Amino acid sequence: MSYLERGRPEYLRATLSLFAGAFVTFAILYTTQPILPELSKQFHVSPTEASLSVSAATGALAISMLWVSGISDIWGRKRLMSASLVASALLAIVVSFSPSLPLLIALRALQGIVLAGFPSIAMAYVNEEFHPSSAGSAMGLYVSGTSVGGMVGRMVTGALTDALSWRYAILILGFLSLSIAALFWFTLPRPRHFSPRRVSVREQFQRLREALGKPQLVGVYTLGFLLMGGFVTTYNYISYLLMGPRYHLSQTWVGMIFVVYLTGTLSSAWIGRRADKVGRGRSIQLSSTISIVGIAVTWSPNLILKILGLALFTFGFFGCHAVASGWVGRLAPHTRAQASSLYLLFYYAGSSLVGAFGGTLWVSLGWSGIIGLVMILYVAAMVLSVFITKADTADR
Repeated sequence: MSYLERGRPEYLRATLSLFAGAFVTFAILYTTQPILPELSKQFHVSPTEASLSVSAATGALAISMLWVSGISDIWGRKRLMSASLVASALLAIVVSFSPSLPLLIALRALQGIVLAGFPSIAMAYVNEEFHPSSAGSAMGLYVSGTSVGGMVGRMVTGALTDALSWRYAILILGFLSLSIAALFWFTLPRPRHFSPRRVSVREQFQRLREALGKPQLVGVYTLGFLLMGGFVTTYNYISYLLMGPRYHLSQTWVGMIFVVYLTGTLSSAWIGRRADKVGRGRSIQLSSTISIVGIAVTWSPNLILKILGLALFTFGFFGCHAVASGWVGRLAPHTRAQASSLYLLFYYAGSSLVGAFGGTLWVSLGWSGIIGLVMILYVAAMVLSVFITKADTADR
């Protein structure tokens, strides 16, 4: 059976469908991030408490990664991804009617659970269905969808919150996501290199053990934790900084800041291709360095420099994520779904745990505390990538 390759019509259908699915996933997953200051005001809670609306979703998604690969083995890749997108869009509509923060957080956790059916399975689909020569660029385009979804979701939410209210913003985003989910369902090509089959619980645990048994893989999972932890922490608290006493930006303008996600669309595709040529370790180190320089620039009180630094930081992060995502598939040829799930478990655990911890640093040390934390995490990721590369080379 043939693989999906550049130049074929089905390649375009598949990459655009995965792009659309990633768009929905990340538009919904971080929909409350740009309105955290608004939630703090409405429900009279601290930034740390408001950030739980993000951490609950990412934390629940991370935990759900443990079992979602088993469901996809039984139910099928495309069916599970499609159901995940539709259910998460419907829950977004319900979230908009939340009368209290605890209920909103609970619904966001439920969203995280159903969203778990898309990201790791999409990664497995790319590694299974695309020709190895096209897998890097396909993964880059998929990650581009995550950056565009994150950008548009936050911008739309911010603008609509100013124009109407945060409830209408989430409601409208929910209906938009539902229409895109339907498009995904009808356009993604059916898998040719995977067939659903019943897998025993014992076999599932055996596959998870295999996916945890390779030190290089555990290293890549840890990269996801470090990189995403720093990324979400930055974006969780930048809105408080920009809407605060020094800058006094409106919700709409804070939402517009997320246009820097477009740099992630460029970097994920470019660095994804570069990694196929010069190696994943070098690409991770280059991207991490760019992110470190970018977060350092945000130390400047000048608003334009701060936004440019944020753009650099975002460019580097999405490059790292595209490379690490592809690295997982290469290191785990026989347990791709499980390895992808574990990578994203660590990835979203970083988002949830480090993102929540960042709230205490913001309250006590301000933006300097956030910058210091992110720099430590990204330097650690650079060092770790060197060890993973050496272990991977020695294992060949």
